[in-house]
Amino acid sequence: MKNSLFGTDGVRGVANVYPMTVDFAMALAMAAAKEICTTKKRVALAKDTRISGDMLEAAMIAGFTSQGVDVLQLGVIPTPALTVLTPRLDVDMAVMITASHNPYHDNGIKLVSADGDKFSDKVTSRLEKAVAKGGFDFDKDKLGRVVPCFGVVDDYVTTVLRAVKRRNPFRGLKLVVDCANGCFSKIMPAVFQKLGADVVALSCEPDGLNINKDCGSQHIEKMCAAVWENSADLGIAADGDGDRIIVCDEKGKKIDGDQILAFLGQYFKATGELGAITVGATIVSNPGLDRFLAAKGISCVRSAVGERYVIDEMRRTGSTFGGEESGHMVASDYSKTGDCLVTALLFVQALLNTNKKMSDIFPLFQPMPRLRVDSVFSDNAKMAKAFDKPEFQEAIKEGEKLLGKDGKVLVRKSGTEPKIQVWVWSDNLELAAEVNNVISSPLEKVAGYVSRK
Repeated sequence: MKNSLFGTDGVRGVANVYPMTVDFAMALAMAAAKEICTTKKRVALAKDTRISGDMLEAAMIAGFTSQGVDVLQLGVIPTPALTVLTPRLDVDMAVMITASHNPYHDNGIKLVSADGDKFSDKVTSRLEKAVAKGGFDFDKDKLGRVVPCFGVVDDYVTTVLRAVKRRNPFRGLKLVVDCANGCFSKIMPAVFQKLGADVVALSCEPDGLNINKDCGSQHIEKMCAAVWENSADLGIAADGDGDRIIVCDEKGKKIDGDQILAFLGQYFKATGELGAITVGATIVSNPGLDRFLAAKGISCVRSAVGERYVIDEMRRTGSTFGGEESGHMVASDYSKTGDCLVTALLFVQALLNTNKKMSDIFPLFQPMPRLRVDSVFSDNAKMAKAFDKPEFQEAIKEGEKLLGKDGKVLVRKSGTEPKIQVWVWSDNLELAAEVNNVISSPLEKVAGYVSRK
């Protein structure tokens, strides 16, 4: 059964609109209780700062406890904290209620295994099937309890600080941190201050409605301006649940995620911490990253888009560091998933080791130019049918042959809109445009085609 609700990182939607409703959250909890919580009969439950978290938390507590499963209520903690702590909590699984970098009116549900990993597509498909089937049993003698556990953040911080190699390593450093009015609001400024840094904290006053609002990883304008205005050395922005990082230099210029992968990749190699001398990235990272890493004697392996797939590829190859150009960075020696705080601590240490300003370091490499064409369709069904047309598949092969070794082609269906995206990287922009046209042109003849962007 193909997942219809679960994406690469859980279920997500508008709160109080299916599937982010009380009924669905409760049914999912009951399904997870039946399918997953069969040994210890315990689950850990956490949330971010958005207002609908209370509603969905209550629904999931009701669902789990109605099936005889005890709920460890962790309150507001970052997603990376939950994944690190779950293996220590003696539970069958954990749940994070969050819509990550989305605005407050959205919410989502991420499911975490007892080992602290995201569940596979196979498991989430099984849960979807159980929710659809329904018919859950209720027993008056099998009820679960709610166990408040609101002090676990200290254990997470202690774990995170293992990434710091020296005492008071950030003395003399001034930085701006934008916590997106999310899960890191009370944590990240305190950690950097404890380590001796002069911290200018932004967006650290969550009220349930302001998470990610004009702040954080998706809206870095205020952070960049604050870095410049306060003569800070750099700026760091998290998203609402803390699994994404965006960085800017002392001039307020954003540093691309691929540049962070390159910078920390070479840092880990120098410190002997880069497993298999390999960095994990996704298919949308710039080919310039591969060039840079190869020149440093580092391999770059690619996965499908999605942090979970990056982690799978890292494990397959033995790599200990990887991520996405969007800002999800995974340092597996210190965290189970993308972790803004861990990455920030490692990044700052690597920066201080250079004794240079960020603007003198970045960009580490010049990205290969990219041209992208989106072919828009009237609906997802027509888009999917067009993608599978033999003529289109042949056009892709023709485009790849035309480009040869002078670049890279990526063709993918959008995960959110009825669009087929054709990405062409090449140092020769005229050739890139020609290849894009060769691949995209057959789509114009397919029923449901709307326009090319």
